[in-house]
Amino acid sequence: MWLLIAFIIVPVIEIALFIKVGGLLGLGPTLLIVIGTAIAGTYLVRSQGRLALGQLQQSFGQLSDPTEPLVNGAMILFSGALLLTPGFFTDTLGFALLVPAFRKIVFNAIQARVNVQSFGSQSHGRPSGPAAGPTQGDIIDGEFVELPDDDAPKGTSGWTKH
Repeated sequence: MWLLIAFIIVPVIEIALFIKVGGLLGLGPTLLIVIGTAIAGTYLVRSQGRLALGQLQQSFGQLSDPTEPLVNGAMILFSGALLLTPGFFTDTLGFALLVPAFRKIVFNAIQARVNVQSFGSQSHGRPSGPAAGPTQGDIIDGEFVELPDDDAPKGTSGWTKH
């Protein structure tokens, strides 16, 4: 429901602002402002995105919670989309999301509404998964008995496909 309201209200706000600003400044300056904010926004999104990526890599390297750098990266990406969308209202929101203090406020508001149960790594500093090879905790001890060919079951077991 909120998404529907946003898709109705945001264009109405943008049209009203275009009419007001266009009436005050004229068509040429209004278009230059819209194009200029898109260009400036692209530059700022690239530089802020590099910083966010560095913070994310640092949190992975230290095995710390990557939630905040991930959310910052998502907000920077969203601000880029807002800045490339023509309009004064979306540009204002896009530039606001590029300010780290504003992103922190938004992150805290999101964090207050989301309940994260836990975050952790089970590898304890060692690689995990099939490529990591066996470790002491992965060894399974067992016994087997070879059956003669005449005692072998006939047909398929259903576990394998031929």
